[in-house]
Amino acid sequence: MRIEHDDRVRTAAPAPTHVLVVGASASGLTTVEALRRKGYGGAITVLGDEASPPYDRPPLSKQILAGDWEPDRATLRTQDVLSALEARFVLGDRADSLDLATRTVRTRSGRVLEADTIVVATGVRARTLPGQEDLVGVHVLRTLDDSLALRKDLLAASRLVVVGEGVLGSEIAATARKLGLDVTLTGPLAAPMAQQVGPLVSGMLAELHTEQGVRLRLGSAVAGLTAEAGRVTGVALGTGEVLPADVVVVAIGAIPATDWLADSGLELDNGVVCDSWCRAGEGVYAVGDVARWHHEHLGGLVRLENRTNATEQAMAVAAGILGEERPYRPVPYFWTDQYDAKLQVHGFLPVGAEVDVVEGELTARRFVVRYRVDGRVTGVLGWNMPKQARLRRQEVVDALGTAPAPTH
Repeated sequence: MRIEHDDRVRTAAPAPTHVLVVGASASGLTTVEALRRKGYGGAITVLGDEASPPYDRPPLSKQILAGDWEPDRATLRTQDVLSALEARFVLGDRADSLDLATRTVRTRSGRVLEADTIVVATGVRARTLPGQEDLVGVHVLRTLDDSLALRKDLLAASRLVVVGEGVLGSEIAATARKLGLDVTLTGPLAAPMAQQVGPLVSGMLAELHTEQGVRLRLGSAVAGLTAEAGRVTGVALGTGEVLPADVVVVAIGAIPATDWLADSGLELDNGVVCDSWCRAGEGVYAVGDVARWHHEHLGGLVRLENRTNATEQAMAVAAGILGEERPYRPVPYFWTDQYDAKLQVHGFLPVGAEVDVVEGELTARRFVVRYRVDGRVTGVLGWNMPKQARLRRQEVVDALGTAPAPTH
């Protein structure tokens, strides 16, 4: 694909008569809503592989898993609001293939859906460990059904091992402790979220989890799962240690859901590769976790797995479909809640960045830290200081506007 670099609004073709959104996700729904807000009156079809209407994913590892929310509270819109969009929702049917020349999607059930413009919003699927599908008591957490199934097992268990020390694994460990389980968190890195926030903050997260009673078995690779009579009994580490478990959650990252596009002719490389305007091909866009697009301020391809990007990128894609195309150049943002700690991250936090405290105190666990590479700000992180972190975001905006920033 030819990548163009131009800050000006591009002149696009006339608005399509039919837009097909593949993926009834937050990014897919936001694309539909943004099109309607901008006055698009053509036909819209939304194809989703889950039977549930679009719902929010961040609560799955927290409020839904803890039982603080009923499942329907995670639903993004009521049925009346969805009906008012005048879009056709085809749920419970998975996309199977895309014919790029005719812009035709065939589904697992045999449906044939054609459109002038297609938006790929299929997200990601959870990575798994070899053999885990054959064992009772082993879970991943990606969908609402995953969360409800895991909660059911946790309520009947006493020992949980979480494999994966990233954001999701850390959140699940915190929620399980709230439910009273004996929790062990394991993974190859030295501390929870070490890859996402660096050694200073991840070290503080390690202290927090330890104080809350989580056993940390970090810094060792997982060799596999142990089982008896088809049910998981523990997690074997590369050191030879076995962590006993009634339930195991595997939270070792995600893979872009692009298998159905293998023969489409689109460029696939850790996601659907797009230009600066999130276009993957003629009449085809990608949005959300599955999209890997050219970020002009970073000078390379970026794929973000967070809720904020799902919304912002969807609005940019909707504008592009209607001829208001501008390069999509966001300042990334994500958050995580664990126990009483609320972390907000603006920008990029590269491994090896210089970190300094610019607001608050580390000892009070209420602070903002700034991340810099070669003296230039790349990101800020707030721990229980959301307002101050948001204000410091401007430093990231200013830096991104002047030079490419390093990525993870």
